[in-house]
Amino acid sequence: MPSGSDEGRRAGFRPRFAGRLGIADVATATNAGLGFCAVAAAVVSPALGARVLLLAAIADAIDGILARRYGGTDVGPYLDSLADVASFGVAPAALALATARAAWGEAPLPVGLAVAVGAAFVAMAVVRLGFYTANDVGNAHTEGVPTTLAGTLLAATVLAGVTSPVVVVGFTALLALAMVTTLPYPDLLVRDALAMGVVQALALLAPAAFGRAFPRVLLAFALAYFLLGPWVYWREAGEGKRS
Repeated sequence: MPSGSDEGRRAGFRPRFAGRLGIADVATATNAGLGFCAVAAAVVSPALGARVLLLAAIADAIDGILARRYGGTDVGPYLDSLADVASFGVAPAALALATARAAWGEAPLPVGLAVAVGAAFVAMAVVRLGFYTANDVGNAHTEGVPTTLAGTLLAATVLAGVTSPVVVVGFTALLALAMVTTLPYPDLLVRDALAMGVVQALALLAPAAFGRAFPRVLLAFALAYFLLGPWVYWREAGEGKRS
C-alpha cells in the first residue's frame, strides 16, 4: 500500500488550486490576466489599452455577480484585491504613461513626471485595496474612490477623445489622492451596476460610434458617481462589491 508520503508526492503534482477555487475566483483570475493585457495593449495604443481596461472592469463585475449567485470562497476577497492591483492599479498607471509618451515622446522631464504619478497611483491603489480587504469587505460602502471606478474613469477619458497628457496625467494624480480619502462610496444597486456594465460594453465595442457617444456617456456616469456618490447616492444595504 502507498505510504502517506507517496500520496503527498502524487498530490503535489496537482495544482494547489484544484478543487479549492470557485467559479467567481476564476473570473477574478481572468480579471488579473486582463490587467496585464491592458498594460501590453497600452504600449501599442492608449486607446486599445483603455478598451482592454474596460474589459477587465466588466470581468470584475462578473465575479461579483457569480459570487452572489454561487457563493464565494475564503480566498476570494484576497484574490479580488490582488487582481485589482493589476487591473485597476498598474494598468491605469500604464495607460496614463502611454498617453504621455504618445504626446511627449522620450522627453525626460515630463515623461519622468508621468512615471512618478503612475507610481503614486499604483502605491495608493495598493494601500486602498489593503484597507478595503481588511475593513470594507461585506459592508454596504467603502472608503475612498473604488479602484475600479478610477480605472474606468481613466479609460473612458482616453476613449472619449481626451489625449492631452496634462489632463490625463493630472487626472491620474487626482484619482491617486481620491483613492485614499475617507469619503464613503456606497455600493451600486444591482440595476445601476448592470446599466454601467452595458455602457462599458458599448464603449469597449464601439468607442468611435456616434461621435464617441458611448465613452462620453460612460465618462459622464462615472464622473457623476465620483463627484456626487458620497453625498447623493446612498443606500442601506450593499448588493455587490466595489473594490
